[in-house]
Amino acid sequence: MKLVRFGPVGKERPGIFEGEGQIRDLSGVVTDIGPEVLSPAGLARLAALDLAGLPVVTEPVRYGPPVAVVPKFIAIGLNYSDHAAESGMAAPEEPVIFMKATSCIQGPDDDVVLPPGSVKSDWEVELGVVIGSRASHVALVDALAHVAGYCTVNDLSEREYQLERGGTWDKGKGCDTFGPVGPWLVTADEVGDPQSLNMWLDVNGVRRQTGNTRTMIFAVAKIVSYVSRFMTLMPGDIITTGTPPGVGLGMKPPLYLKPGDTMRLGIEKLGEQQQRVFAFPPAQELS
Repeated sequence: MKLVRFGPVGKERPGIFEGEGQIRDLSGVVTDIGPEVLSPAGLARLAALDLAGLPVVTEPVRYGPPVAVVPKFIAIGLNYSDHAAESGMAAPEEPVIFMKATSCIQGPDDDVVLPPGSVKSDWEVELGVVIGSRASHVALVDALAHVAGYCTVNDLSEREYQLERGGTWDKGKGCDTFGPVGPWLVTADEVGDPQSLNMWLDVNGVRRQTGNTRTMIFAVAKIVSYVSRFMTLMPGDIITTGTPPGVGLGMKPPLYLKPGDTMRLGIEKLGEQQQRVFAFPPAQELS
């Protein structure tokens, strides 16, 4: 299944994407795509529905983030060795964990607004993993059973904030609009092997990133098992799992986002995103 949330910001409704752009409205079945829907039992109930009996959405839609309630937005850094190399960092021996603020989550095609004074904002196409059932100290062999599905994520990053201003990476990762997610949450059964998905990202029509999840240093099962040692994973949590090479930081000279740019990105089976880049409104700039 491809689960979606569609409609104006803050007023999204749940739906199922059927292909060819057709969405069936789930509002009469569930209130939203929340933790209870993402559980194995919740997904089984949706899978058993007769979709032909659900209303077709006919109006043009905006896609919202496909998960209504995200308790934690967890990220894995340097999870592709060639991306670590282009960033001037050693490939990690254990997964690097940091957090993205849940307030940065937005729809896949919503505008990206650069934070005040930003000169080093960057792009990162990543595989997102959506947790479907509570996971604490999960064994590697059981880890994927806790995954509801997968989605496309753009892990936007302000590199100066992240790397040059002290402390943890979090301050450069959680800026408002820096977490486009979607367009769909594709259930794990439909995705199959998460370690064989092509991924790409263009800036202004120029291909910048090309990769495949098979080249991850730490596979999805390892990530879920590992992270569950340090925090309990809850239904609706999203783990974004690292990016392949081709980010602006790694170019010579570096190339960063500027107002007027357009990003387009996608992951095989998981759909595409597109964002326009805008400057922070001058009237709101901070001293």
